[in-house]
Amino acid sequence: MTRPNPWLLAATLTLAAPPLLADDLQATVDGVIEPLMREQHIAGMAVAVYAKGQSHYFSYGWASKADKQPVSRDTLFEVGSVSKTYTATLAALASAEGKLDLAAPASRYQPALAKAPLGSASVLQLGTYSGDCLPLQFPEAVQTPEQTLAWLQHWQRRFAPGTYRCYSNPSLGLFGDLAARAQQKPFAEVMSEQLLPRLGLKHTYLEVPASARGLYAQGYDANDKPVRVNPGPYADQAYGIKTSASDLLRFVQLQLQPGALDPALGQAIAITQSGYFQVGPMTQGLGWERYAYPVSLDTLLAYNGAKIIRGENPVRALQPALPAEPAAWYNKTGATGGFGAYVAFVPAKQMGIVLLANRNYPNEERVRAAQRILSSLEH
Repeated sequence: MTRPNPWLLAATLTLAAPPLLADDLQATVDGVIEPLMREQHIAGMAVAVYAKGQSHYFSYGWASKADKQPVSRDTLFEVGSVSKTYTATLAALASAEGKLDLAAPASRYQPALAKAPLGSASVLQLGTYSGDCLPLQFPEAVQTPEQTLAWLQHWQRRFAPGTYRCYSNPSLGLFGDLAARAQQKPFAEVMSEQLLPRLGLKHTYLEVPASARGLYAQGYDANDKPVRVNPGPYADQAYGIKTSASDLLRFVQLQLQPGALDPALGQAIAITQSGYFQVGPMTQGLGWERYAYPVSLDTLLAYNGAKIIRGENPVRALQPALPAEPAAWYNKTGATGGFGAYVAFVPAKQMGIVLLANRNYPNEERVRAAQRILSSLEH
């Protein structure tokens, strides 16, 4: 049996796609992704684009180098912090249905934080990384739920809530935990048994079931060693989603067309796309980050870079929050030890893109690739 060439795997396109657009887009995506994979030593990538009412899928390379399993639109990738947009949707839906008050202090839903400084931060502030400048990751010594709670209880405030943005898995993780506690159910149950089915996402998981493990790509670390995500505190809430290009593009389409959903879900998506504060030209949504469109590549590179992800950035609060903005570029990066993901969409243009790779490569390269591909659709 002849094995497919990893650099020339054919794209899978929806049959209804206009031939000219499909051909042009194929050439554009090939011209961007194939050199990117060579330069960044990426074994496999899945790319999905929504444009002009059509879904387009492009698959490259290997899901697993060991057995030469090719990537397809159904290959499962770890998406790292793109998971935060799903957690944000879960919390926003609870808010839309009256089960969660985003303005309430954290201590309302986790009474163990009643005497802790973090207990006074609002649910929304924790979901937008502005409850305080919590670190990007929990300390290595913090592993169990009991250790996690003790660490949160002993956290000493650095900044007043709502004044600084510090991108943080502990902050977003606590936010997701509070949203589940408000519904008196475990987070994984609310996500896997309620939200994902309601969104029609049938191949998106926190825990990949045995029936789907054959589709789960192998990740590769910086030394090209096989690796998969290592569960830690609040992993499900902050970076636990595994999904395919086809399912993730469906999630993007729901962002573009929330009116197609039931009213509560449509309202939830509007909540996640609203603007709660600004850091320079970036407006922080709930899960998503947005920029007035058109936006320069330099701006996208700077605000998806290390200064914003790892820095302490003063914010300008937006009160009331800005509504969802159609003329905006929304995006989210995500990574685990062996995977890199990027999602971007522009509602006013009804276009969006998904980039999934089984290697963690620089955010700036993901942004460049996505911007080049989406920009080609404007011509």
